[in-house]
Amino acid sequence: MEKYKEVERSIIKTYRKEIWSRFIKGVKDYALIEENDKIMVCVSGGKDSFLLAKCIQEIKRHGKIHFEALYVVMNPGYNEKNKELIIKNAEDLHIPIEMFNTDIFAVVNTLNEGNPCYLCARMRRGHLYNKAKKLGCNKIALGHHFDDVIETTLLSMFYGAEVKTMMPKLHSENFEGLELIRPLYLVKESSILAWKQFNDLTFLNCACRFTENTSLVDEGKSKRLEMKKLIEDLRKKNKDIDDNLFKSMTNINMHCILGYKNSGKAYHFLDFYNGDNHD
Repeated sequence: MEKYKEVERSIIKTYRKEIWSRFIKGVKDYALIEENDKIMVCVSGGKDSFLLAKCIQEIKRHGKIHFEALYVVMNPGYNEKNKELIIKNAEDLHIPIEMFNTDIFAVVNTLNEGNPCYLCARMRRGHLYNKAKKLGCNKIALGHHFDDVIETTLLSMFYGAEVKTMMPKLHSENFEGLELIRPLYLVKESSILAWKQFNDLTFLNCACRFTENTSLVDEGKSKRLEMKKLIEDLRKKNKDIDDNLFKSMTNINMHCILGYKNSGKAYHFLDFYNGDNHD
């Protein structure tokens, strides 16, 4: 059996419960893929985006929803070795990618920003939205997974002083008619790693020029990595910590919070205390 067919089979068979079923559940529960969608699937070169591309191919092949998918790689300035690895993986996995070039790494480097990752991410998003518009797509699919969601939840509380999470989909504020979707929303990173190792696949980890050439990005001090390690430690004491963190975002008791925001307006619990008092 050819390599790409073995990879496809492993998603449907070997990791049916851990990956495929969770992928399908996320797509259905959050209405991520709908009839006649034209989706730009973003392939960054990492394990998550390549798995996303294969899952999209599988649901397109076996699902009942008619939609179009385009597999796009944005090259922010990868070195030749990393660029070739992305192209080779796409060929081996039978993913028909289109690569377009940008100068993001070069621009961020000249600006000498203290937080190049944040700036790079914002610039990437802008280029991706522009590309999707040019291709006539109405949705952009990114490879964020379950762990990204719960890590973001903790980051928002610990460093943003607010309770919010990474959403499964959202409307673009600057590009009318475009939605961002996250079909791997319910798939855990441990399952993606297991799938990668099972198939003996090698993907990009971080291809950023800053981690190659400068000390601007210290992975050991990354706040997201800090959250990841915290969750790992908590998991040793409570095996359900991941799911509990996730479920907490769908189980908010509005009578037991001090305040909340809705459509830009802030509300205080005293605003409703006397007129809506529940024991």
